[in-house]
Amino acid sequence: METSSSSGNASFSGNSGQNAAPSGPWEDFNSGKSAWRDFSHAQQEAIVRHFAPKVKYLALRLKARLPQNIELSELISAGTLGLMEAFGKFRPDLNVKFDTYAENRIRGAMLDELRSMDWLPRSLRQRVRLLDETIQRFESKSGHVPTEDELVAETGLDAKEVRQGLEALQSKLYLSLDAIQDTFTGDTVSADGEPYMKAAEQEMLERVASLIDQLTPREKLVLSLYYTDELNMRETAEVMGITEGRVSQLHTQALTRLRREFASSYGNHVE
Repeated sequence: METSSSSGNASFSGNSGQNAAPSGPWEDFNSGKSAWRDFSHAQQEAIVRHFAPKVKYLALRLKARLPQNIELSELISAGTLGLMEAFGKFRPDLNVKFDTYAENRIRGAMLDELRSMDWLPRSLRQRVRLLDETIQRFESKSGHVPTEDELVAETGLDAKEVRQGLEALQSKLYLSLDAIQDTFTGDTVSADGEPYMKAAEQEMLERVASLIDQLTPREKLVLSLYYTDELNMRETAEVMGITEGRVSQLHTQALTRLRREFASSYGNHVE
């Protein structure tokens, strides 16, 4: 049975009751008590069945932030390959649970798949580039991020085209920021072990935290409600008492600023 904590991380308690003590080969593997090669074929199948639901859980969370043309099945397929790779590469001596290790591998595989495919139609990709350049130019000239109406006037696109382009830009920026995190928390586990992973993870968090401090209070609130409290755009708009369009604009400008400041301060890690 799948449960979800308040932080949004999924945990899987198998077929036993909610209050029952964890048991089975999947728990021995998850805790690092036994290595993958130590299990029989039947036990390995049981472990795969236990952790497989996490692939769909992570795919659904990522899909919610992507354009409609991205198929959930493509994310699940890539994530499944990441999970299978994780089974073979997981080392008990890392002192980290497989569940944590596998999540990085699954998410990384999905992001790699998205980066390798032309997931934006050419016309939309051109629109995203035009809007990104226009936003940067407008902000540099006027000191504030343009509204949707101002973008319509500046680009010659109609309101629907601007809105679609901003949604795609938002998805692109989300992937860019997620890729930043992968550089710190993905391969570092397998390469150098738990101590380095924690140090790199802490360094990444400190860097991003310092950049978040530069955002406006409303931008911080949007990111907090959207990513920490996991509210959708409509719910965030209701909490803040503003329109969904304004929430989308604040969200996009906050991620744009974070991406730009991160690249400026720490090197060009994002596209």
